Amino acid sequence: MPDAFIYDHVRTPRGRGKPDGGLHEIAPVRLATQTLQALRERNGLPADAVDEVILGVVTAAGEQGATLPRLAALAAGFADQVPGLHLNRFCASGLEAVAVGAAKIAAGSCDVVIGGGVESMSRVPMGADGGGPWGVDPDLTAQFPWMLQGVSADLMATLLGLTREDLDAYGLASQQQASNAWEKGYFARSVIPVTDVLGMVVLDRDEHIRPDATAESLAGLKPAFEAMGTQLGYDAVAIQRYPQITAVNHLHTAGTSSGIVDGASAVLVGSAQAGERLGLTPRARIRSSVSMGSEPVLFLDAPAATCRKALARAGMSVEDVDLWELNEAFAVVPLQVMAELGIDHGRMNVNGGAIAMGHPLGATGAMILGTVLDELERRDLATGVATLCAAGGMGIAMVIERV
Repeated sequence: MPDAFIYDHVRTPRGRGKPDGGLHEIAPVRLATQTLQALRERNGLPADAVDEVILGVVTAAGEQGATLPRLAALAAGFADQVPGLHLNRFCASGLEAVAVGAAKIAAGSCDVVIGGGVESMSRVPMGADGGGPWGVDPDLTAQFPWMLQGVSADLMATLLGLTREDLDAYGLASQQQASNAWEKGYFARSVIPVTDVLGMVVLDRDEHIRPDATAESLAGLKPAFEAMGTQLGYDAVAIQRYPQITAVNHLHTAGTSSGIVDGASAVLVGSAQAGERLGLTPRARIRSSVSMGSEPVLFLDAPAATCRKALARAGMSVEDVDLWELNEAFAVVPLQVMAELGIDHGRMNVNGGAIAMGHPLGATGAMILGTVLDELERRDLATGVATLCAAGGMGIAMVIERV
């Protein structure tokens, strides 16, 4: 089967997901359009060069509904023949979009695909799509209880015996590493400035980062999910599923949880023959991609097992991977993965992550794929893994190798 290669990637900066955030005035279809335009223009792609545009869109409602990627492709100047597809695997959607595109190339049904994602959380908030049957259908919910993500994070920290200090230390490192990466220009190649209808730049760097964060300021934050756990009954659900604990220790705060932000991303994937035809140089080969499920009440613990399976499919081990990029949904997630897989922090999220820069749900997966590729190139290393947990007890991992 044909290999799928990554030829390029871009992303927007991440704007705070509030009405006063830097990207709030930009409709989600325009965020997606600007990433697609940038990818097309900087690679000199003919209008009909792409076989499909696939974007992760988690809350596909209102402005983010109606197969947004189709309209974004047209608005970006691609030919009428280029179809669009949106998909939802919760937080894993952006990376899943790339994986689906790579699978289409491997199957021979496409030669060139753009995968990525978009989420305008300030304009289309989480839950705007109604949330679906989970937590609403009483019969299903009795069998498979819905768990609030933040309470699940606190549950996992409790089960692992982590302390507030452990989580705060990781959150501080994320802020410091992201600030350092921006100061040294590590994201400059891939982050495109977002403009308004007049062509004026509205945002050109991630605005959720708190470079002035300190251990003392993080220690002063209140637990973010305690009231939800105790007053809404989520703690009782957690204890019923995990009776070995008598209480959930609520430890995560706004400083150790991913930020709500707006943003979009796009990754250009193609076969070797298509790259030669278009005059493109491949930057990395996708060696494997795997999605898996895990226990749905805890549900944040899928990445470790998913990474193992993806590495096995690639004929690799944990020791073969130079750099890891894991979505920092909450501080407990990378701490759990590093402990379980034996990865030191010097190889994991070396330029910070979503705790500092934010997590635009549908776009993050493709963003972190690009981040690990850029850093592999900067350090002249060979192999990387991008991985995310996802709501409902799911995970995804993709293994790439520079070429």
